Amino acid sequence: MRAVLRALHAAHIAAIPFEAIDALVEGNVDIGAEAVAAKLIEGGRGGYCFEQNGLFLRVLRAIGFEAEGLLGRVRWLRDPAAPPAPRSHMVVRVRVDGRAWLADVGFGSAVPPAPLAMDGAAPQPTAHESYRVARGDAGSGIWEVSIAIGDDWAPLYDIDDAPAPAIDYEVANWYTSTHPDSHFRHQLIAARTTARARYALRDNRLTIRHADGSSERRYLTADAIEAALVELFGLAVRPHWRAAIERAATAEVEG
Repeated sequence: MRAVLRALHAAHIAAIPFEAIDALVEGNVDIGAEAVAAKLIEGGRGGYCFEQNGLFLRVLRAIGFEAEGLLGRVRWLRDPAAPPAPRSHMVVRVRVDGRAWLADVGFGSAVPPAPLAMDGAAPQPTAHESYRVARGDAGSGIWEVSIAIGDDWAPLYDIDDAPAPAIDYEVANWYTSTHPDSHFRHQLIAARTTARARYALRDNRLTIRHADGSSERRYLTADAIEAALVELFGLAVRPHWRAAIERAATAEVEG
């Protein structure tokens, strides 16, 4: 079963890109099961954590895995001195033969490429970076998930040990898809991870990080952004995205 979990995890992140274009363009994301299936499976789209990991959780349960959703606070790229972020990231905990695994298919360009064991703080190598899942302070009920960047460890997110009820995901999704402080309301973001490379688009900045450690970055015009969404991220681009794509093309300049 562990091999099946790993294969499903890798196939999901390679086939279904991370994106939050509905939050940017429409200010709303529907995380209901039917809406997610229509969008991610039938509609040629991707999604963000509540859509991706919600779908993955339902698939795992349907084929017989013992799995549950957890909520956490994102720390990736945040100032350590900043106030805590809201509990706005969903992950999945899966138990295989009594051992717990963290399965996260919805964390953008830093998504773990494979399930991570939740029974020790040792580094866990993957096809890309190494990760670490460690218990927080005694009695805190928190798991701290980190990624190796060069010789340093950077925090990704902290997750609560207790499963969250469905209403908590609804409230968190409302915040991330509608609140003016949510970065998804202001930036065009897409990401996809395969065994060979990570592809990340933030506004007009495209970054490709290869598994061999090499990387490339370039800044795109509006037409090139649209082409990248199709060719690199496999998205079916909608005509009403064009205004947001044109704004993204002016967001950054190389230098």
